[in-house]
Amino acid sequence: MVQWQFSPFGELTVHELYAMLALRQQVFVIEQQCIYNDFDGYDQDAHHLLAWVERDGRRELAASLRVLAPGKKYEEASIGRVVSSEAVRRSGIGRELFGRGVAHTVALYPEHDIRIGAQAYLEKFYSSFGFKSLFPYIEDDIPHIEMLRVRT
Repeated sequence: MVQWQFSPFGELTVHELYAMLALRQQVFVIEQQCIYNDFDGYDQDAHHLLAWVERDGRRELAASLRVLAPGKKYEEASIGRVVSSEAVRRSGIGRELFGRGVAHTVALYPEHDIRIGAQAYLEKFYSSFGFKSLFPYIEDDIPHIEMLRVRT
């Protein structure tokens, strides 16, 4: 069973923040072997969607993403730092996480489109949520694609 939490940065406890940053480091830096600065100055202005599971009697962060207001990173609202732990991959939690992230973004910013910068191999996944591909680019030696979901 997944417990969902959607909180602005200032409402995260230090333990929740630590778990989120640790998960991102584990996946983006260690697993993907990509040395980069995850502390990009956007987290403080974001809402964070966290997916918690119970494992061996303790609460563990399984997945997370962040939602940024229009004008913070892009002209549009944006979703980023989408991540899931290795333990829950291929369980459907990533799809549910992103679907909930889109719904929260639309609820917060209904008059705005949503822009993402996605790893290119996930283009089909994000397309299934209504995102259209704009252009490819390289970030931290990893192929990415900028994508846009136009409000309906």
